[in-house]
Amino acid sequence: MVGQERSAVHLLLVMMMPVKVFILFFLLAMVGLSTASVEEENPEFWRAQAQTTLKSALSRKLNTNVAKNIVLFLGDGMGITTITAARILKGQLENQTGEETVMTMDTFPYVGLAKVYSVDFQIPDSAATATAYLCGVKTNLNVVGLSAAARNGVCRSQKGNEVTSILKWAKDAGKSVGVVTTTRVQHATPAGAYAHSSSRKWYSDADMPASAKRDGCTDIAAQLINNTDIDVIIGGGRKYMTPKGTMDPEYPLDLGALGKRQDNRNLIDEWINMKKEKVAHYVWNKKDFDAVDPETTDYLMALFEPGDMRYEAERDPLMDPSIIETTEKAIRILQKNPKGFFLLVEGGRIDQGHHASRASMALHEAVALDNAVARALELTNEDETLTIVTADHSHSLSFNGYPFRGNSILGKSPLYGRDLLPYTTLMYGNGPGHKISDNKRPDIRSVDTKSKDYVQQAAVPLDSETHGGEDVAVLARGPMAHLFQGVNEQSYLAHAMAYAACVGANQQHCVSTTNYRLAEARSSAPHPPLTSVLSVLLGAVMTLFLY
Repeated sequence: MVGQERSAVHLLLVMMMPVKVFILFFLLAMVGLSTASVEEENPEFWRAQAQTTLKSALSRKLNTNVAKNIVLFLGDGMGITTITAARILKGQLENQTGEETVMTMDTFPYVGLAKVYSVDFQIPDSAATATAYLCGVKTNLNVVGLSAAARNGVCRSQKGNEVTSILKWAKDAGKSVGVVTTTRVQHATPAGAYAHSSSRKWYSDADMPASAKRDGCTDIAAQLINNTDIDVIIGGGRKYMTPKGTMDPEYPLDLGALGKRQDNRNLIDEWINMKKEKVAHYVWNKKDFDAVDPETTDYLMALFEPGDMRYEAERDPLMDPSIIETTEKAIRILQKNPKGFFLLVEGGRIDQGHHASRASMALHEAVALDNAVARALELTNEDETLTIVTADHSHSLSFNGYPFRGNSILGKSPLYGRDLLPYTTLMYGNGPGHKISDNKRPDIRSVDTKSKDYVQQAAVPLDSETHGGEDVAVLARGPMAHLFQGVNEQSYLAHAMAYAACVGANQQHCVSTTNYRLAEARSSAPHPPLTSVLSVLLGAVMTLFLY
């Protein structure tokens, strides 16, 4: 019945385009009433909900513990619009209307905004932003692990401008460290944790110009195994680690999967040889990955694809683990260290789904990341683990029209354009979805816009949709989570995480905090009777005289 009512409204809207806007809203409201739940029509429903939220906020106490562990979840390209749309999709995948869904990241008590511009551009890329939130220093577009004094693609500008990341600070403090990504492990986000490169695109030496090699620069894959002793490395990127022409174990007949290195180095073998004194495993498929025992494993390198890992919607569960599984394995290996750990988990293909203007792909990746956040919270203790969810930048995605409550987030708006054609709720400001024929947009009335392969319409024609420049959300829970409030530079995040974990530069408060807690513990112990104290002192004095 509801579907018939909506179809009727569609027809009426087309017929009544010149009619005043308030009539259209009236029609929308009439149909919308049929989707509202009975409880939501009762004011007490909203009042009770607000009171529960208020009580929770009022009872919240600051967690000022030192963060033994840090888990940083980075949704690449996961702007606020993406979070909202992913929330609705997650609910709709569970047969709910979706808008009221509470994602795991929604439960984080502290929320702030980060300003994402780079030193040279209003809208950044993933290399400049990774340098900001991991190294605490803003830099230029395309540059990773270097200050803004370095120039994009100019090898000679690297020397003396290297900046280190919180992953290295944590390692230097004795913690275990790991990187998990759904892209190649040499990609911009993970590279920000360990590499210094004037070009994020120098994945292997084959990607470097002769001038860069001549001037002594090193490719990112080589830096992965040499710069910092990383305990867990999980993602894709096999072809950047092996000599040119090396057949891939999974795709031996795929020329695009062949090894790329021109220096004839096999970095996987080198990594294994470097770990001979430890229990180290290299795996490339799920069967071997599942066989890795976290309790006995010191090091793990898992590279599941020649390049980026597959989208969640296209992943073969028999060959490649999910981001939930890789996050869990990483935590179980790293948490054995009594000094704690730092783990970067990147949902990297959110960004790539957006670039292709395939909103379905991007949102399913965001939902998968949220599920990984939930698993991480189950495996860690909030008293000692700081968990952060954020993004490096946004995209040109817009959430528009006046869709009915519960309308598929991947569906169409009930309102038609002035060209008497429908449009989707989600659209892009630019990208490959811009298709005009005979001065008209495509007619998508019979098109399945929920398909994973559907390319959303866009206002401006581009081969690849671009990033967005608005602030991104920073959500935090655990020790010192209250530091992640307000509107801050993205470079602030690394320093706040370091302060919380007592690594890096800001450690003055750590000694005083430790001493205070020791004193507090002693003061809370039962005070011995005066006679007992005197007896102890007398015994000590007699000992001095007798010996």
